[in-house]
Amino acid sequence: MTGSFKYAFFDFDGTVCDTEGQYTLFWGEIGRKYLPEVPGFEHIIKGTTLKQVFERYFPDKKLQKTIEEALDEFEGNMNYKLFPGVEEFIANIKSQGVKCAIVTSSNLIKMASARKSIPEFFALFDRVFTAEDFTASKPAPDCYLYAARTFNANLKDCVVFEDAYNGLEAGMASGIFTVGIASGHSPEELENKCNYIITDYSTIDYNTIAKALTR
Repeated sequence: MTGSFKYAFFDFDGTVCDTEGQYTLFWGEIGRKYLPEVPGFEHIIKGTTLKQVFERYFPDKKLQKTIEEALDEFEGNMNYKLFPGVEEFIANIKSQGVKCAIVTSSNLIKMASARKSIPEFFALFDRVFTAEDFTASKPAPDCYLYAARTFNANLKDCVVFEDAYNGLEAGMASGIFTVGIASGHSPEELENKCNYIITDYSTIDYNTIAKALTR
């Protein structure tokens, strides 16, 4: 027996785009400069949103502005390298009538830089939702619930694709079938954090996910 789905919601960084290593370098420099007493800062904040990082570690508004400006400049020059097979996978599910959206905690400025770098990839998506669209960040489920409402979609017809713990928690909390991408974490580390795990886009297609929905 095979299931079906009509909407696919993708996180961006670490899920479809291999940028996590670059962010590790950026936040490593920020940590060493402003929080030398916190070793491994770049690893501690992995998977958290900018809002959460500011609230927890940089409450000073002036410093937040300094870091945000540095981050905007950094993201404007990033290498937006897609994971192997992800374009083909999205094209495949689009051919089956699935509407696709990016649902990211990144802001409009960053996503404009990404769109400029890989315009052909963004052409595959029906919508792009950014941090400006939500009041509560992941792991709150608001972003995925908002995406579903925007499409007037039944949650059972949707699938979420995520890589980070906060994102997976958001997907699961929304009640949407959540696929974990083992890019930054091993499959073993993602166990019990999502409904289904994949390690390589090039080995899956629409039927793979549709079949997983019946498990």
